[in-house]
Amino acid sequence: MKRFAVGAAALTLASTALPARAADYYAPRQPYTVNQPLNAYSWAGPYLGGNLGYAWGTVSNNPTKPSGIVGGVQGGYNFQNGPWVFGIEGDLEATGADDTFAPWKFSNPWFGTVRGRVGYAFNNILFYGTGGLAFGELRGQTFGVSESQTSAGWTLGAGVEFGVAQNWTAKVEYLYVDLSESNFAITGTSNGYRFDMLRVGVNYHF
Repeated sequence: MKRFAVGAAALTLASTALPARAADYYAPRQPYTVNQPLNAYSWAGPYLGGNLGYAWGTVSNNPTKPSGIVGGVQGGYNFQNGPWVFGIEGDLEATGADDTFAPWKFSNPWFGTVRGRVGYAFNNILFYGTGGLAFGELRGQTFGVSESQTSAGWTLGAGVEFGVAQNWTAKVEYLYVDLSESNFAITGTSNGYRFDMLRVGVNYHF
């Protein structure tokens, strides 16, 4: 009788322990949470946007200093490795930069650039440097005669871009642009346009 009582007690304890352990075994797991570094803002991929700014510069071998409003479009592609961001960007700008001195007037109706970009991202804030090819038109006028030359050159600059909403970023950028000299018949010498530009812009990231 004593053995039967001990066996019954052991069976009762086992029957109560097994469901509890089974419940622990089949309990739903907590959802997996990704570590914060993997949730960082992503700069990778293509983008397209617009910009508006102001340019001021000088014409070589001429006293004119064309300046004016600049506006255009840009597009590019970013690659990202950790906080480092590498990319390529192109833009095309229309400008109102012009100046008149004595009989000469020089203007820069348009220009464009194709640049590499290298930056370091602090989550949704990207600091970057940029540089590459520049090209554009320099137009000269005197006594009713107009002459235009299109030339290539180089550009170098820096900027900061902010992630402000889903897929949208805003940027502030400075560029120095040097359009190489071309021979102008109306001045009898070589003239080129070198200018600084400060602009703001927005991008949509696809």
